Amino acid sequence: MLNKIRFKSGINPSSTVGLELNLSPVTVFIGPNNSGKSQALIEIERWVTEGIKEFSKILEFIEFKCFGEQEVICELLNRIKLPDSIENRKHSEEYEYIGKYQNNRQIYIPSLIKHASNPNEITDGYSDLFYMLSCYTLRLDGYNRLSLINPQQCGDLLEKPINNFSKLFIDEELMNKVRTVVFDSFKKYLVLDPTHSGYLRLRLSSVEPANNIEKSLTSEAREFHKNATIIEDASDGVKAFIGIIISLIADESKLILIDEPEAFLHPTLSYKLGKEITSFVNDKQRLFISTHSANFLMGCVQNNIGLNIVRLTYDVQGSTARVLTQDKLKPLMQNPLLRSIGVFNALFYNAVVVTEADADRAFYQEINERLLKDKDPRGIEGCLFLNAQNKQTVWDIVKPLRELGIPTVGIVDIDVIKEGGDVWNKVLNGIYLPELSHDSYRTNRSKLKQAFDKILGKDMKRDGGVNLLNGSEKDFCLDFFKNLSEYGCLVVPVGEIEKWLESLDIDRGKSSWLRSIFEKMGDNPDLDEYVRPANGDVWDFIGEASKWINAPNKKGIPE
Repeated sequence: MLNKIRFKSGINPSSTVGLELNLSPVTVFIGPNNSGKSQALIEIERWVTEGIKEFSKILEFIEFKCFGEQEVICELLNRIKLPDSIENRKHSEEYEYIGKYQNNRQIYIPSLIKHASNPNEITDGYSDLFYMLSCYTLRLDGYNRLSLINPQQCGDLLEKPINNFSKLFIDEELMNKVRTVVFDSFKKYLVLDPTHSGYLRLRLSSVEPANNIEKSLTSEAREFHKNATIIEDASDGVKAFIGIIISLIADESKLILIDEPEAFLHPTLSYKLGKEITSFVNDKQRLFISTHSANFLMGCVQNNIGLNIVRLTYDVQGSTARVLTQDKLKPLMQNPLLRSIGVFNALFYNAVVVTEADADRAFYQEINERLLKDKDPRGIEGCLFLNAQNKQTVWDIVKPLRELGIPTVGIVDIDVIKEGGDVWNKVLNGIYLPELSHDSYRTNRSKLKQAFDKILGKDMKRDGGVNLLNGSEKDFCLDFFKNLSEYGCLVVPVGEIEKWLESLDIDRGKSSWLRSIFEKMGDNPDLDEYVRPANGDVWDFIGEASKWINAPNKKGIPE
């Protein structure tokens, strides 16, 4: 149905050309909250089913596939064409009644074929083509997800199905497909209960139905259904999962749009759902999903199917749209370090700050929280704080996230300048410093280390950091750190994290420092001793991270 879409935004806020995407069977929209993921689904649906495109905020253009006459008639029209009847009386042989589940309309075939042969040139939103495509479009969102499992009318089971339940009741192959997925997930057998006259209800049975007993009305069948759990008594997560699976399998739509399918689901079930629903899609279908779940996304990428992942962002600087290729996502899933700290969650945040250790992460995150609570502009909105194992592995996290277009700051203690060679090269490569600048940064690191080495009996990290230097050497050091900060590498100028907020009288030992400083900072904002943001110190340091993250043309993010 659809070949490609073009977004209004490009890979950075200043892009003059929007991202153009050749569509695969599955496209997943990810990104922070309020970035346009759900809006993209709404715009796709209205563009395809109503021809409405004038009010689009996210999409610039959708390219439809051109349909030949035989394809229109054999693959599209015949599947939803309704037989002649008193209710469906055609004007002439050039007309047909089409519809899905009793939502019927008469269309003019010559006009349909004309529009289908050149759909991208249609200027009139009222086209029979759009109505026909609407019959092949399914949208699931937070409003209708839980209602999908409500009892549905049985209808005349000798005629065409009138809803998904009656279709599953008639089609054993489809029902078995649904039942297999449900059993794999919950170890219960999904059955359709016809004992409520005129309606079909869903139940979950601990006993496998034998010999189609669930379709019968015998006393044995009634007892079977009585012992099974009515679906309304299941959890919202179970109901949402089953409702989505039934809709995808029974509906057989060609364009499927699902908004936050992970709602109501715990992480394991989110992963399972992502893996299942992407396995149902074929090359002739287009599945668009908006998600805010790392677990769901990981499930999606498990299947060997064409998959586009588009990260959308929106903030005061503007909006972006960027394709995340699976080869760049794989390190986030396969690298033990990245997997152990949940780095996949970074895809759903505006920005990331990576620290050397867990205590560093906890402290800087608390500083940022207090800045945000005070509505201080130095705070970083929508930021995920992650920790590495040491200063070397900080860049193992920073680099792959920046490759995905995620603004990621690395914070390291001042002793990062101690080692040259491959260790220092890892820093320069991790922040995407231009290759031509590498030699000068290597030279300046070496000069700075020599300046600290001349100070006998003092350790640059524990005994004062930048303040150990005087005059031009101190200026040189501050300039060097400033240049690094322009690429999102923040070096602790006071030496190490334990030296921040030195006005607080606490034990600065490594083992007790974090607990001591948190106790001293307080947890009740109503008390006078509660430590609030102030000028200078660590508050300004986090402000530097915020400044780089919010810069519209920040350095260190690859194209």
